[in-house]
Formats: sequence, C-alpha cells, structure tokens
Amino acid sequence: MSPEVRTSRRGRTRPARYRAVQWPMVAWLTLVWWVLWGSYSALSLVGGVLVAVAACWVFPLPPLRMRVRVHPVGLAVLLGRFTVDVVVASLQVARTTLLPPDPLRNALVEVRLRTESDLVLTAVAELVSLVPGTVVVEAHRGSHTLFLHAIDTDASGVEAVRAMVWAQEARVLAALGREQLDDPVPEVAP
Repeated sequence: MSPEVRTSRRGRTRPARYRAVQWPMVAWLTLVWWVLWGSYSALSLVGGVLVAVAACWVFPLPPLRMRVRVHPVGLAVLLGRFTVDVVVASLQVARTTLLPPDPLRNALVEVRLRTESDLVLTAVAELVSLVPGTVVVEAHRGSHTLFLHAIDTDASGVEAVRAMVWAQEARVLAALGREQLDDPVPEVAP
C-alpha cells in the first residue's frame, strides 16, 4: 500500500500529501479529546473538532480504504477459538514453567502469510501474540511475514506453529469478510 507519487514541475517525484480532512478520523480524535478533557460541554466539543481538524491538516495520513464486512458467524468462531487457545496455552505454559523439560528448546519461526492485507497481518499478529507461549518478534509489512518466538518448541514443532498461524489467518479472513484463501490450511497433528 505505497502512497501515490506526484511529479513536480522540476521533474522531482515525491509522495502525495493528503490534505483532505478525513471525517472519521476527526470524529475519533474529537472523542479522544472529549474523554481526555473530562468536560462534556459544547465548548469542549467545538475545541475538540478544531484541534482534530488542525491535526489532520498538519499531520496528513493516507486515506484508509478498508472494505471490511464483519460476518457474525466467522467472528463468533474466531473469538471462541481464540478463547480456547488462550486457556489451553496458559495451561501448557504453566506446566512448562512448573515442570520444565530437561532441554527446554525454543524456536524462532518464520511464517509468511498467504494474504497481502495489512489489516489481516496486524490482526493475526495481535491474536497470536496474545496467546501465551508465542510472541511476534517482528512483522515485515513488505513481505507479509511474521517472525514468532515459540516456547518449548523444537524442530518438529515448527510446522505446528506455522499451521496454527495460518489457521488463525483463515479465521480472521472468515470473520472480516476479506478475500478467501485458495490453498487450504495444512493439517498438523497436535
């Protein structure tokens, strides 16, 4: 999602600056302003709008083009499975902490996501990081690759971690109504 490029009269190229005020951003910034001030008066509201418009004008952002349609069934499956993953992983991390295996092996796993959506990359990275035992160390936006640290994982468990991330990606896609994946999630025995 690179910004548009404009060419000046002298032939130099530069990223386009978006000076248009984005009203959803103004509404959000106004709400934050209102909550931070704690004064819910008309003057505070007008001041919040003015500050939000000025912030959007001085610090322009590229417009967000999200074509997301939330599917209730997919969202319920995503939240339910996430809850189960958190509980199971918490128990596994507690067991590993209390009764550590003799050689405790951890792994750094590279997982290239199968979709090129920044929204899906962010959602998958957040959901995977919130599950105990795994944490996203780095996310490459250009290649849509996540690097995860997984506790108590050896070389044979790396593919299971990848399959877990790809399954999470498929659930996020089903919940947010984005494009569907062509290749199925590989099945790995737990």
